Amino acid sequence: MKVLIAVTHLLGTGHLSRALTLARAFLAKGHMAQVVSGGFPAPQLNTDGIELLQLPPLRSDGVDFTRLLAEDGTLADRSYLASRQAALCAALQDLQPDVLITELFPFGRRSLRKEFLDLLKAAHALSRRPVILSSIRDILAPPSKPEKAEKTDAVITKFYDAVLVHSDPAATRLEASWPVSKALAGKMRYTGYVAPPAARPHPRLAGAGEVLVSAGGGSVGTPLYRAALEAARLMPDVPWRLLVGGADASARITDLSKLGSPARLEPARKDFRQMLSHAAASVSMCGYNTALDLLQAGTPAVLVPFDAGNETEQGLRAASLAPLNGVRVVETAHLTPETLCTAVKAVLQAPPRLAGGFRFDGAARSVDIAAELAGGRG
Repeated sequence: MKVLIAVTHLLGTGHLSRALTLARAFLAKGHMAQVVSGGFPAPQLNTDGIELLQLPPLRSDGVDFTRLLAEDGTLADRSYLASRQAALCAALQDLQPDVLITELFPFGRRSLRKEFLDLLKAAHALSRRPVILSSIRDILAPPSKPEKAEKTDAVITKFYDAVLVHSDPAATRLEASWPVSKALAGKMRYTGYVAPPAARPHPRLAGAGEVLVSAGGGSVGTPLYRAALEAARLMPDVPWRLLVGGADASARITDLSKLGSPARLEPARKDFRQMLSHAAASVSMCGYNTALDLLQAGTPAVLVPFDAGNETEQGLRAASLAPLNGVRVVETAHLTPETLCTAVKAVLQAPPRLAGGFRFDGAARSVDIAAELAGGRG
């Protein structure tokens, strides 16, 4: 079975990370998988063994997802967007996939609606139409207007065979963040969480005994980093390490270093998940992949959900995790070095947290669902 996964991450790298995990699951079961990425390259992510096709990249202008910036930092024009559409449709024609997966669309990426619709129309025009699936995380950004949900339903009805919801319904159902119509409910398939296998211990015990501060792979989190640098002064007996993401990580580290904190500063690392199992505590935002990493590792965690630009997804996810042992949530509006220290000390003293009954086999289950649908078409 040949599978094409189309994904564009515009701010952080969580969408691409999840797409890569799905691709590995298809490969592990003997299928061919190609990931077509429309966001900026993310060298901190492991792409070993995966066929990754890079489109002319886009990123959002900060949290303004209606303004898409090209590789040179200028506003992407029609010609640039057309080159992406052509490359994406060419990848479809070349691979002739049995399964096409669009990550997040049509529940998000509305600024790239034309690009995705062109891909879907091209897929339907193939001599053998592939099974078409939408891949979405546990919690979405709720639609600001009812019409957006209605338009999403219309696209799902016209083009898609199923919607893969990467959540454990016993923990979080899609209704928590998105209006689920009768038509949508009929196409939803809960897969469990999409996570790579739990990380093994770090061979050099990197991160052991440290407060590990991270903000994903994008150029975000500066207020969190600044608060953490000052918090490290207030907790001199505990080492702090900050992992800074984004293509401009070096420049950000240089700027943050001027604060003269005792905390260690370095770029985001590929071995982050291994470091978590040894860390005394984690301080992070609450994106999908980070939340799963923390649940798998059992690391005491302080969550500072990203809420710029009226984003609500991470806040909803953090609230669902707050009742667990060793988890504290600090809202951005209340983030200070002092509140951060208080939260870190609280999670360090909390009882251990176990993964319990959470399902982390969402990638393998997604493969089974895709194979079942593809096989059922003869």
